[in-house]
Amino acid sequence: MRVLIAGLLATLWASAAFAADEGACYVASTPVHADFALAQVAAAIGHKELTVVVMGSASSSLPGVEGAAKAYPARLEESLKRRLAGVAVKVVAHTKARETAAEMAKSLQQVLVDDKPDLVVWQTGTVDAMLGIDPEDFQHAIDQGVETLRAGKSDAILMNMQYSPRTDSMIALGSYVDAMRFVALQREVPLFDRLGVMKNWNEMGVFDFYSANKRIDFAEKVHDCIGRLLGRLVVEGADLSQSVNTGSGPPELNNNRDTH
Repeated sequence: MRVLIAGLLATLWASAAFAADEGACYVASTPVHADFALAQVAAAIGHKELTVVVMGSASSSLPGVEGAAKAYPARLEESLKRRLAGVAVKVVAHTKARETAAEMAKSLQQVLVDDKPDLVVWQTGTVDAMLGIDPEDFQHAIDQGVETLRAGKSDAILMNMQYSPRTDSMIALGSYVDAMRFVALQREVPLFDRLGVMKNWNEMGVFDFYSANKRIDFAEKVHDCIGRLLGRLVVEGADLSQSVNTGSGPPELNNNRDTH
């Protein structure tokens, strides 16, 4: 009996800690919402099998032996598994340092062949801004990449750059942020505004990016929150698709919605 009680208490404490973490992640989540439906994701959930690919630069990964498990692609996978009971979820990460949007766009066709994703989360923008790539060329690369994904029967979510107060005044991000937002609107794909979320976290005291040092646990917490928010966005996009088509989402979505 004591063992049973101890187990129940441990579960309750873990649940309370999880809820607290969730609340901290979502307190500054205003920029994250599903403006457009994710039809391929909804269909995959209906078939009980969802494959997601994350395409990103170095900021989509973490160093160390456990870096892959702590970075936001892995946290996204856990978030989706938690929300989509009974659905086999797989998230594959393709991250490469210093790769421009145009370079990433060239590899999307092979990703479609190799991984057959229902959804590609495409994180880009930082490298192009650092290298001073023409914003119009950047926009064109993203537009063509989204077209490639759409032709390959994959949904897309665009994710912009991360926020750092140390580099915010050194790198002009505005044109690239606007370019991604424009493509998202024109192509009707969701945009995960990572830059806006991280700025909100900093301003609201959820994460202090001014005083943050290179401690890996700080980065892990940020990635965990990004994974959680991204998971919610994916489910909301699928739910929106089902609502438009049938008037209500499938049980997997309706029974596993986040309360935050």
